[in-house]
Amino acid sequence: MMKAETLREEQYTLVRLFNEKLDATISGELKALFVSLFQEGDKNMVFDLEGVRYCDSSGLSAILVANRLATEKKGSFVLCRLSDHVAKLVHISQLDTVLSIVPSPEEAVDLVLFNEIENQLRAESGED
Repeated sequence: MMKAETLREEQYTLVRLFNEKLDATISGELKALFVSLFQEGDKNMVFDLEGVRYCDSSGLSAILVANRLATEKKGSFVLCRLSDHVAKLVHISQLDTVLSIVPSPEEAVDLVLFNEIENQLRAESGED
């Protein structure tokens, strides 16, 4: 069973996972959570993986779903607090070139807010 916390802020939603393993046993539940949050209007998400020590391909798939949903909404999806194992898997899979990854939740929020400002400026200048 997935153990997660969802905190909605004005500009972003923080999802914190408390499971040690992000694998096939919870990836379907996690994908469903991401889909429902984005369907409810969220567009910026910080995914805090502090407690996750292990991730497999189905876990990466759930992460990629959320990243795609954020991109479709012209929002941001930022990962933070990756364990060494998870960071290594992301790197080996070459997903570190696709995903936004920062060390801390504070830096993740800063990145989301920076991207929001950048998108607003782009929209105002007619580049959107």
